[in-house]
Amino acid sequence: MIPDAQLSDLSPPRHDAARLRAACEIGLIFLLFFLQAGWPAPDVNEPHYLSKARHYWDPAWCANDFFCASADAHQVFYWTFGWLTRFLPFATVAWLGRVLTWALIAWAWRRLSWSLVPAAWYSVLSAALWVMLTDRCQMAGEWVIGGVEAKGFAYVLILLGIESLVRGRWACAWLLFGAASSFHVIVGGWSVVAAAVVWLVSRDRPTLGQTILPLAGGLLLALPGLAPAVALTSGVEPATVVEANRIYVYERLYHHLLPQRFPPLFILRHLALVVGFAALVAWVGAIDARFARLRAYVAAAVGIAACGMLLAMTAPVAPDFAAGVLRYYWFRMSDVMVPLGVALTFTWMLTQWQHHAERVHAVALALALVLTTLHFGDFIIMRRQRPWPPADTSVVNLDEWRELCEWIATETPPEAVFLTPRLAQTFRWYAGRAEVANRKDIPQDAAGLVEWWRRVTRIYRAEDGTPQAYWRESLAPLGSRALVELGHEFGADYLITSADPPLALERVGPRGASYAIYRLPEVERVDRAAAPVP
Repeated sequence: MIPDAQLSDLSPPRHDAARLRAACEIGLIFLLFFLQAGWPAPDVNEPHYLSKARHYWDPAWCANDFFCASADAHQVFYWTFGWLTRFLPFATVAWLGRVLTWALIAWAWRRLSWSLVPAAWYSVLSAALWVMLTDRCQMAGEWVIGGVEAKGFAYVLILLGIESLVRGRWACAWLLFGAASSFHVIVGGWSVVAAAVVWLVSRDRPTLGQTILPLAGGLLLALPGLAPAVALTSGVEPATVVEANRIYVYERLYHHLLPQRFPPLFILRHLALVVGFAALVAWVGAIDARFARLRAYVAAAVGIAACGMLLAMTAPVAPDFAAGVLRYYWFRMSDVMVPLGVALTFTWMLTQWQHHAERVHAVALALALVLTTLHFGDFIIMRRQRPWPPADTSVVNLDEWRELCEWIATETPPEAVFLTPRLAQTFRWYAGRAEVANRKDIPQDAAGLVEWWRRVTRIYRAEDGTPQAYWRESLAPLGSRALVELGHEFGADYLITSADPPLALERVGPRGASYAIYRLPEVERVDRAAAPVP
């Protein structure tokens, strides 16, 4: 028998080994996140969030930019992280934000995984399954691991909130979900709804009296995110709000909000995952109160999506009503939480088979490792084949686009405004100049959204005499006079468009084969332009 003194001597090394293993697990999860989303900056939403943050802290930067000057919906993100844009290049801020959010999500995931599956290294496998299933089985385009933006920080708090919930620490869970709502009111708000469902169905829930104070604390934490969200429609004419909802749901974000526009395959594969989760639950049966709360949370997320599906059925007969409710992203929680439930339940089953069915354990583990390896290997191959930033996917010639933007950044006045290609979402990122509008950057306030739609349809939408309008990807075919008139209407000083066909305007900047920069004269001067400038 080992004396107590010797046991005390052995405890610190064991504790240190556990801490080292925890750090290694978090590091491996972080590596998985890097393999998933380690694209060159900027990622698809990073120009949107970081340019808004830069303008928030420095209103003189892109002072005449319509999107940057619109209402601020994510002020907690700007205050806690966005201030870095004042001192560091956008790409540096993007990578700092990615590293920070991925590290925090990796830490939060390990905590959640260990609260349910307390076995070494299984948190890494469950994280791999979660990332893979979220990417491959979503139906509404939701993701967690990607570029830096407000919802990344919100998901850190949501994972910690779910961990607290499954451990029965209700007060902490309400506070964490409230804090998540301050970063992203939609993501955090739905997490509160799902937790409320769990509370209602739990037999061992705290009483309502015990819940009031934590709920109030969560609401106070949520206010910095809730108040700006409420202000987006405050004092706006009802007709403007209705029109903004219509544009938001039916014209711009239908791929996230309107099930009728989801690819059928996306719906089927997500439904298959829901059925798979239900089959896992039926197979393993009752485990303990922790898993019961997790299952209820996932079921609540599916229930929210089911309600969204029912509400979407009203769109043909009550389109304004449907747009008013569908704008709240009813499907994003199911996209994330069903993969979460499958990943954690499956890894728990693996730990049971490890001791009672070794052959089944070996086969199931091998299958999981093969599938996740193929998934992350696919992303590695994609980055080798397409090594450009995701936000620059629509750019015809990236080297030329960057050269053009760098010239603009150094040779044009800081207050200059540009007409830019409709799908070019990195102009502000590289050039640091204002633009009239683009497809990606939509304001969040109702009045701003309606004005944005007027701008993009006025500039980029074309009618060809048929019921179906189309979008202009180049403005050059409009001709010099029409473009000068558009510039005059929207206060633009310069135009960026395709180099062919040439326009009867003063061409400036780099002479590339793909893009051309034109200085826009006053409207009355265009008639005196004799010939295209080579």
